[in-house]
Amino acid sequence: MLKLIKNMIGSKAQDTTPSHRYERIQVVTCALLLEMAHTDEEFHEAEATLIEDLLQNRFDLPPAAVAELIDLAHGERQASLDLYHFARDINEHFTIEEKVELIEALWRIVYADGMLDKYEEYLMRQLTKLLRLSHRQMIDAKLKILAEVPAGR
Repeated sequence: MLKLIKNMIGSKAQDTTPSHRYERIQVVTCALLLEMAHTDEEFHEAEATLIEDLLQNRFDLPPAAVAELIDLAHGERQASLDLYHFARDINEHFTIEEKVELIEALWRIVYADGMLDKYEEYLMRQLTKLLRLSHRQMIDAKLKILAEVPAGR
């Protein structure tokens, strides 16, 4: 499965099969999660574990596939100049509800270390706009996740 993703990234031709689009969405979703985790320049073990869990649950992947997906998305994230093309792929294939779920996942990453960094907040606002979501949807997602965060974090 992930071999197809690697071939797609190396290929100039755009494959539009449903499985290819689904795998592309896995890569861009993972890249956005990684971007948020690295925004404060401190990548915590809790964030890494959370990203693995989120990907496993969202895409129903075994641990080995998740590790390969993270490696692949990390490389694509580093090669990227901006987040627009990641957001474009999400906008093309996600419903509003799925985009809100992604924003919730991003808030989980933000609060995995118990703190909201100013750069994380800025990135969240930028991604909300790129994903064509409202400020209200972003705040509702934030409040939902804050209600789940254990006291003292």
